[in-house]
Amino acid sequence: MPSHEELGDPLDPAATVLLTVECQQGVVGPAAALPQLAAAARESGALANIARLVTAARANGVQIVHAVAERRPDGRGANRNARLFRAAERLPVQQLAGTDATRVAPPIEVAEQDLVVRRLHGLSPVQGTDVDALLRNLGCRTLIVTGVSANVAIPNTVFDAVNRGYTVVVPSDAVAGVPADYTAAMIRHTLALVATVATTDEVLDCLRRGAPERARVRRG
Repeated sequence: MPSHEELGDPLDPAATVLLTVECQQGVVGPAAALPQLAAAARESGALANIARLVTAARANGVQIVHAVAERRPDGRGANRNARLFRAAERLPVQQLAGTDATRVAPPIEVAEQDLVVRRLHGLSPVQGTDVDALLRNLGCRTLIVTGVSANVAIPNTVFDAVNRGYTVVVPSDAVAGVPADYTAAMIRHTLALVATVATTDEVLDCLRRGAPERARVRRG
């Protein structure tokens, strides 16, 4: 079974993209629609680790893409074909386009060079959005997937990316879901079958080692 031990080679910044999934105020912020998920993201250290990864990846020349889920006030275009979607319509905090709920949450910082992709439908930031086309235009071969939730959006993202031919890296301490033991089990028994599972520190080490190697290639 694949494990974090596989992540030994440096990551090429020119061929790597870091994706944050639904790390927005209305999902992981102080006034989130799902307080248990927001608490899990913060108390587990996942949100802080995502911020570390974003800062270090950007400093090493890796493109950052933020995937945000939102809806129109009238709900047009939104799914209603599952319990999850119908329940979301009744939540006290709505992920309405243009509101604070759809802004990337601290401590993650959004820079001018980052790309923000918004979706009005579905369970995945890859299916039916601009993400795949953007990744291909960026020359991406390896996608680092971070964010929430390990229950739904993260596995959907990983499967969609793998099906499209990308190599996926999942920093296990930079994703969150509820309950915490389910998150760990899902990563170990499902995502590890199709993605390389590592820790944030291991990913950071590979990013740092990849940037100098890329620079040497260019000089040569």
